[in-house]
Amino acid sequence: MGCSSLSGTGDKGYITGTGVPTEVKAVDRGDPVELAGEDLDGEEIDLADLRGKPVVVNVWASWCPPCISEQPDLNEAAAELGDDVEFVGLNIRDASTDDAKAFVRDLEVPYGSIYSADGAALLPFAGTLTPRSIPSTVVLDGEGRIAASVNGRIPTTQTLVSMVEAVLGE
Repeated sequence: MGCSSLSGTGDKGYITGTGVPTEVKAVDRGDPVELAGEDLDGEEIDLADLRGKPVVVNVWASWCPPCISEQPDLNEAAAELGDDVEFVGLNIRDASTDDAKAFVRDLEVPYGSIYSADGAALLPFAGTLTPRSIPSTVVLDGEGRIAASVNGRIPTTQTLVSMVEAVLGE
């Protein structure tokens, strides 16, 4: 399931995300994703600075129940994968950073998140992520190219760990 404000999605504003991982073979990957923005405290995060390691980018909003329920899996995956991988959140559609900061604090998110109230930070992921399906997760390879993605909630911690380990093993 994903969260959305699209009309026609029912009282809860949900749209369906499959939650099924999609992998992209190394030979079929496009150009590196170019994305930089301010985190919830106004500090710069630039994905280009993280190249050399896989990067997990998770798209979330503080008011999204599937985002809340998936965060413990993301925290566990980040701990299990350790320093071999970088994690970056992408907070979209929260009107201010206050609710996003409460989400990070309450759910003990161990990594920074780019804040994009209007969702424009999703543009570099066009064709991979749907603009209104949150949560969504993308795994970038060490060159910054999209290697795998999930539209919807990550099914389990191990699903994400396996996606990342496949990229680490390349």
